Amino acid sequence: MKAVLFEKFGETPRIANLPDPTPQPDGVVIKVEATGLCRSDWHGWMGHDTDITLPHVPGHELAGIVQAVGSDVRRWRVGDRVTVPFVGGCGHCPECRAGHQQVCHDQFQPGFTHWGSFAEYVSIHHADLNLVALPEAMDFATAASLGCRFATSFRAVVDQGATAGGQWVAVHGCGGVGLSAIMIANAVGAHVVAIDIDAAKLDFARDIGAVACINGATTADVAEAVIELTGGGAHVSIDALGSPVTCFNSIQNLRRRGKHVQVGLMLAGHATPQIPMAKVIAHELEILGSHGMQAHRYDAMLAMVQSGKLDPARLVYDKISLAEAPAALMAMDRFQAVGATVITSFG
Repeated sequence: MKAVLFEKFGETPRIANLPDPTPQPDGVVIKVEATGLCRSDWHGWMGHDTDITLPHVPGHELAGIVQAVGSDVRRWRVGDRVTVPFVGGCGHCPECRAGHQQVCHDQFQPGFTHWGSFAEYVSIHHADLNLVALPEAMDFATAASLGCRFATSFRAVVDQGATAGGQWVAVHGCGGVGLSAIMIANAVGAHVVAIDIDAAKLDFARDIGAVACINGATTADVAEAVIELTGGGAHVSIDALGSPVTCFNSIQNLRRRGKHVQVGLMLAGHATPQIPMAKVIAHELEILGSHGMQAHRYDAMLAMVQSGKLDPARLVYDKISLAEAPAALMAMDRFQAVGATVITSFG
């Protein structure tokens, strides 16, 4: 198969011809029809993820068709249209048994723990637990964009943030994760404030549901601006970027008993950001993480898509070929795209 391969962290990946994968007894091999590029892939390429061993094929947001099925798989057949959460559960640990596969003790992540989906084929483990059937009407590019950013944002807004209609939600960073969170928060009836330093992204954020936008490049105190706009602070605030500044502002702009949800990765030099702990204590703030979403929760998200309340297809910004993926991967730290970039051509 053709795949994007890197053999050293931080060095230019290349297109390589590699052996086709075979399914584990409880797994499947998927013919990749589309796979998204995510900043998590960039972190992996930079060497920020200890799960990765070299040489490596990145890619974790994927959708495609089941090509081969392991001997122990019962729920899936060759030809099924599927996607998969970027965090897969083992099915046996206490968290999996409680339904929390996204924090499985022995989790697997395509593109991190094993070769991923920047390739014609990808192997997925524990298929009966982790695969998700796609609606027939959903195209593969849209389905691939669900895998990390949209599903993680859904969990952040709906499950972790427990966002309710009429609440104020602040979203810091209007990349793929942030725009997803804005669309989802708007769909559940919240008032969304979008924060970014890119005017084009803020314009798009307003188009998909933000009622107010703050340009962090021209605003002296972002947190104070959110507090003023919302009449006391956000009920739920999401750091969709993952930087010391956005993390601090997201906590600082909360009203009393508000919730901060960290979605953007905080790795390498950003791993220990400053936190206004005195305010956390005095105002009884909650600090939460959102690490993917379980396969069994996709039904709720897909139902909102099929009803028309959510339209993730609007967040697909660019479709590229596998040959273009190395350059696009290396550019992920520049935050240029308004929405998701998806590989849809593998020839």
